[in-house]
Amino acid sequence: MTGPLREREDAHALLTAEAERARAGAGRLVLLRGATGTGRSAVLEAAAAHATHLGLRVLRARCSPDDIALPFSSVLHLLGSVPEFADVGPGDDDRGSAARLWRLLRSYADESPLMVAVDDVHLADEASRRWFVEAARRIDRLPVLLVATERSQYDIDPRPAGLTHALSPSVVRTHTLAPLTDDAAAALVRAAFPTASDRWTADCVRAGAGSPLLLHALLDDLDGAPPPTAVPRTCAALYPGSYPAAVSWWLDSAGPATAEVARTLAALEQAERTEQTERAARAERATDAERAASAERAGDSVARNAVPVPLPDPVPAVDSSIDSHSHSHSHSHSYSDTDTVTEAAQEALPAAEVATDALAALVADASGADPARVSGWFTAMTRLGVLRPDRAGRPRYAHPLLRDAVLGGWSTARRQDAHRAVAQAMLRRGDHLDAVARQLLGSAPTGLPWALRVLRDAATVAARDARPGDAVRYLRRSLQEPLPDDLRQRLLTELGSLEYASADTPAGIPRLAEALDLPAEPRDQVRTAIALGTALVGRGEVRTAVEVLRRLEGRLAGHPDLARALQTASALLSDQDQTVRREAYRWLTDTAERSPELVGASGQALLVRYAATAGDLPAQEAMRRLRTLLTEPADPLAEPFLLGTAAAVAQWADELDEAERLVERGLAGQHPSLLHPMEQALLDTRWDIAAARGAYGTLLAALPEAGRARRTGGSPVNADAHTLLALVETGRTPQARRLADTFDLRDTPDSWELNRFLYARGVLRYTEGDVAGALHDFLECGRRQSARAVHSPVVTPWRTAAAECRLALGNPQEALALATEELRLARVWNTPRTTGRALRVLGRATRGRRGLELGAEAVAVLRDSPAEAELVASLLAHGRQLTAAGERGRGRDHLREGAERAERLGSVRLLTYAEQALRTAGGRRTTPAHTGSGSLTGSERRIAELAADGRTNTEIADLLHVARRTVETHLTSAYRKLGIRRRGELRGVLDD
Repeated sequence: MTGPLREREDAHALLTAEAERARAGAGRLVLLRGATGTGRSAVLEAAAAHATHLGLRVLRARCSPDDIALPFSSVLHLLGSVPEFADVGPGDDDRGSAARLWRLLRSYADESPLMVAVDDVHLADEASRRWFVEAARRIDRLPVLLVATERSQYDIDPRPAGLTHALSPSVVRTHTLAPLTDDAAAALVRAAFPTASDRWTADCVRAGAGSPLLLHALLDDLDGAPPPTAVPRTCAALYPGSYPAAVSWWLDSAGPATAEVARTLAALEQAERTEQTERAARAERATDAERAASAERAGDSVARNAVPVPLPDPVPAVDSSIDSHSHSHSHSHSYSDTDTVTEAAQEALPAAEVATDALAALVADASGADPARVSGWFTAMTRLGVLRPDRAGRPRYAHPLLRDAVLGGWSTARRQDAHRAVAQAMLRRGDHLDAVARQLLGSAPTGLPWALRVLRDAATVAARDARPGDAVRYLRRSLQEPLPDDLRQRLLTELGSLEYASADTPAGIPRLAEALDLPAEPRDQVRTAIALGTALVGRGEVRTAVEVLRRLEGRLAGHPDLARALQTASALLSDQDQTVRREAYRWLTDTAERSPELVGASGQALLVRYAATAGDLPAQEAMRRLRTLLTEPADPLAEPFLLGTAAAVAQWADELDEAERLVERGLAGQHPSLLHPMEQALLDTRWDIAAARGAYGTLLAALPEAGRARRTGGSPVNADAHTLLALVETGRTPQARRLADTFDLRDTPDSWELNRFLYARGVLRYTEGDVAGALHDFLECGRRQSARAVHSPVVTPWRTAAAECRLALGNPQEALALATEELRLARVWNTPRTTGRALRVLGRATRGRRGLELGAEAVAVLRDSPAEAELVASLLAHGRQLTAAGERGRGRDHLREGAERAERLGSVRLLTYAEQALRTAGGRRTTPAHTGSGSLTGSERRIAELAADGRTNTEIADLLHVARRTVETHLTSAYRKLGIRRRGELRGVLDD
């Protein structure tokens, strides 16, 4: 596609004036200089046409590097066939030849005024260049206008001196063609596509990069796909390919060194852009999740521990005027070095220069170029418009299409070599591990130790930082390197684990199975088997998982510690299937009775947990046994099982601080790149602890998307059950209903998590008024729990929940039987939480004086326990009992206390119930202390006072024997209630 010349009026005026001067008998050399693609040839052709119109004879020659072997080749093309020059060869004396050619030119000038048009004079042979210089000195008295075009562009390899280097300024007029401004380029686009939008036009302008050559080529290619079709980002979408051909020609004319630098920069930028795109996608997903969570939390004035997530500060952008070097040139003979920038941009300039210099050094190191020349090339290309500064001030290609066209001239192998060279250069200068590894992702296998080390270390860091997607990419690339079998086995295990963790379950399981088949040390084989078993259970293949572990166990006769770790893992994984679980614990129990040493400390801990859930063991005895087991030396492979099991039982026993410490200790020992069943078990216990504390804000701070992603078939997980209960407690019944309806439980495979969710859905149904539906869920939960030999109410108190449904439906005898049985089991476990709940419901079912006594006992039992929600429920229930019995004053006192505690707890459900009961009893609430020191719980005040005394969070945690996370949670809540933002303000507000 051709178009009118834009912004070349100065050049046209100069050439017109010089043509008139030549007609008058005074010749001169006019040199048109400009970068490749700025339209030198087009201006020359226009000048030639105008000279013809004025009556000048035009002699034309286009110089070519193919003719440099023949002296005077360019002059001969210009002057026509000269027979006496037919035998001239390289090395001949050219003085006489030059004189004869000069006489020939004079003879032409005697006939009529001449315009001698020489295109690309920088490509002329040396003899011709000398002849043109000498002619320029002598044509001032001849009617000859000599016009030559010369490429003047900064390249990595310095170019020889130009044509006018040895000439006096008086004998030559030099004009430099500037790149097109954005306005001129936009006019060309609109001339070709009149209906184009401003955005589409601007996109074309950026891809044209200020070059008429590139812009016309692009418009040629887009002729078959006019707007609103988007401007492509890759050359594969262009036809017939004029644009990539023009870019290739531009690079060829710049020389191999410049092309190498240009393509190295493109390869580096492409890797960074890919990473930025992936990061932005991850951030967008995270932002969407945060927005959803925030929407769920909106309007909740009573939810606790909901700490907002701070957003990163925006990166300051360099003012756009810095980007205008290539688009605000005057059409004079030189460029201005001054640009008007804002004060903020001026402050950003030093940082931008540092960033540019660092990038130049990196590209130079990777391409073998001179850093100073690379930095100069960046400056030149930015002025031309080929590069534009990004927000950090670093030069980047003006458009993705231009970057793709620059890379198009490289083969895949050459691109891979560039990525390896960039990675090695980045490693030498100490760049971030991730940045080096990202470059290696685009390289071919190197077989070099440093490359494998970088990829492995980057994978470890990514896994530790909860970026499994990055870790997966690094490990996949690591496996392309030549590896011994044992190392390949370990990397496959890590990769399979991370693929499963990042929801790529179909890829993860075959990868782990492949690792298990490779020869390796027994300990590595056990790690792989446990990871594979965990993945299989996540896919619902519990029996297959247990069989995998048992097959390996049979090959470990000489490694009893490893065999015990596999046995424990088998028992733990069997929890997802009641039939397999029954078999696993029968074998574990029988073995422990015959030879306790064969099951080890972790196996014995599992048996303690089993007895606790079966209702055969008191909490105090269970904790005594577990604490003893925790003091025994443990194999590193078995220790996570011991810690996770002890944490779960401690949470049931209401030893919440101890449970939290065990969870943190267990999670700290988890390998970030290895799949292990106890990691999820520990996270589940963390959820259980938060629920036991009534920390609804913590439970709702992040929806359990990650947990659901690790399971197949859409089955609910423990976090879903807790989230559902927290939504109900905080009065968000519609959101709770939407979450419950997410799961179709009819075909959900058996698991303890399904039972938890059935219980939670029953609570939701009861709150919604669907008492019959709630009763069905509670009884189904109980049936499934009993089939798993889980009889104790420590996990799900389904009997008391069903009893309350029976009472609501008018079946007190059935309610009495259920509550009586739960109290019996609760007294076996003997913690205030389970006992107090059972007493409360039994009191309601019993009624009369005995019912009042049971209700009062429930309140008394729960007074000093951490089960705040159960205490509130018992206060409200007993308050209703007292009111019904005629003790309205005492009843209202209980109801008011329950209301105040419900508000501090954040339970909208219980608060609503309390206010209704108070109105029925003829009372009203007193105004509670929502803020100030009076609103603090006992734990919050104790921790706040220690912090006010100057203790650090770690010191407070050690002093109170709680986890540091607990200290931080309580302090956050205290700050909110006290209306302060920093530690130094604590003493003043606590003393008020």
